Amino acid sequence: MKKFLSFFDPFFAYIDTGKIFRKPFAWLYGLFALFNVLLPFIILYWMISGELFSLLSAGQIFGLILLWLVIVVGAWFSVLLWWNRLAKVSNLTGDKDDFVVTPAFAHLMQTFGEWLGGYVAIVGCLSALLSWLFLPSDVVAQLFSTLGLGGLFGMGAAGIVVAPLYGFLILIVFRYAAELSRALACIANNTKKN
Repeated sequence: MKKFLSFFDPFFAYIDTGKIFRKPFAWLYGLFALFNVLLPFIILYWMISGELFSLLSAGQIFGLILLWLVIVVGAWFSVLLWWNRLAKVSNLTGDKDDFVVTPAFAHLMQTFGEWLGGYVAIVGCLSALLSWLFLPSDVVAQLFSTLGLGGLFGMGAAGIVVAPLYGFLILIVFRYAAELSRALACIANNTKKN
């Protein structure tokens, strides 16, 4: 009878330790890293498959190639960030902690803010610079509109200053929200232990 009653105990222990929540977060981080590996190639396909090159001069095509290289650098930054944080998300909480989802979600929120803020600051500033030097801003806006970011990355010379400021503000807001969530979970876990 005891074996019958304790058949699901390993599964319940897996839930209680929080491992069932930490593993999917690690997989999600891996998916974000994979998305950032694929992103430059998706944009390259979009650039080549359309008639974009036939509408541009040689100098503008050079600027577009430089812009794609900036996107590659932004994607590499993003892959390294998500892969670095993937290793850390599994060790956020211990098996004895009651609050395991909140720290994992706070870590995801912080990492997402670091990724988005860094990407907007780096790629936004450099794409604005290249747009200002080589490309009409509507070409840059059209390129990034496929990602839903056309207005931000197509602002021309103003984006050289505005994009890093936006990136920094994104970083601050996400970091603050993540730290607030993490602090509440930390207080709750430490109060239980005492």
